[in-house]
Amino acid sequence: MNKLTHVDDTGAARMVDVSEKDITRRIARAGGVVHMRADVLKAILDNQVKKGDVLAAARIAGIMAAKKTSGLIPLCHPLAITKAEVSFTPDEAKACIHVQATVQCDGKTGVEMEALTAVSVACLTIYDMVKAMQRDVRITDIRLLEKKGGKSGHYIAKENQ
Repeated sequence: MNKLTHVDDTGAARMVDVSEKDITRRIARAGGVVHMRADVLKAILDNQVKKGDVLAAARIAGIMAAKKTSGLIPLCHPLAITKAEVSFTPDEAKACIHVQATVQCDGKTGVEMEALTAVSVACLTIYDMVKAMQRDVRITDIRLLEKKGGKSGHYIAKENQ
């Protein structure tokens, strides 16, 4: 088994030293799905939710979350993010919204955690804004979809994982 990167020789947690790594363009894309009843999805799409524009709020919340990831995830490096986008693809046939986040920076470590945090918080914001209409909204399939940059190269998730 390989040595753990976030643990020192004594077993104590530590932030990984990336000072010797090259600065490269880092891009990560993550996704998740929010499942709900058809009437709740229709209310979101028609902007009829009492709390306001659900997707606009979720987009801003996701972008803000990407910027604050290092304060939320232990041992995560603070990064100078150069791009953060959150997008939504409603699926009326399945009564769900596919949420996707793309985060980019020029740095020494990847932005996977920032993209995953953006998606997670965007999904949670959708839930928060519609919970009065439906308490059993489900958030599923949060995962890394793609990453580019750095020594490990380009990764694309398999569709049926």
